[in-house]
Amino acid sequence: MAAVHLQGSLFDQADEIRLGPLKDVRRTVLGQGAWLDVLPGWLTGADALFEELADGVPWRAERRRMYDNEVDVPRLLAYYGQGVPLPHPVLAEARDALSAHYTDELGEPFVTAGLCNYRDGHDSVAWHGDRIGRGSREDTMVAILSVGSPRDLVLRPRGGGHTTVRKALGHGDLVVMGGSCQRTWEHAVPKTARAVGPRISIQFRPRGVN
Repeated sequence: MAAVHLQGSLFDQADEIRLGPLKDVRRTVLGQGAWLDVLPGWLTGADALFEELADGVPWRAERRRMYDNEVDVPRLLAYYGQGVPLPHPVLAEARDALSAHYTDELGEPFVTAGLCNYRDGHDSVAWHGDRIGRGSREDTMVAILSVGSPRDLVLRPRGGGHTTVRKALGHGDLVVMGGSCQRTWEHAVPKTARAVGPRISIQFRPRGVN
């Protein structure tokens, strides 16, 4: 993979990669049974973790059919299914901590991890909900840990509307989309013409949610 250049955070110069407590997570009620939890800087040493993941994960580029053409997916991908060792011990710690924190609401553990590598502002993900599998009919959760340079995660009600929520995520920030969010809202990481550095997101999901 081509070299990436990360502008490190002035607020996270820690060499030790470790998680903070989840007790300070803050919830925003979105409506229609959906909610969003945010915890800035949950992971310290996030820039160091970014470098390890950028260099150590077996990233793959994919092509997908769009209408009558095959196009490049505008980001690099990796996926770790249930029972597959994660590429860094702190990610297993994060998955287990999230499973414990949300056990009363979710009722099951987070078991898979999908990684996306947004190399620059040209990389993106279009509007969507994680509605393949049980997310199409059941309340569920998707937890996203971000390392690297901040990129905007934007949410809007499914079917359009004037209400949008925008969160700049990077440098160890956590966001959890819960309740009906995958069915009643959509989310995206839009392209940007601004000069932005690379970001890696790690998405933890329960069984059968994609």
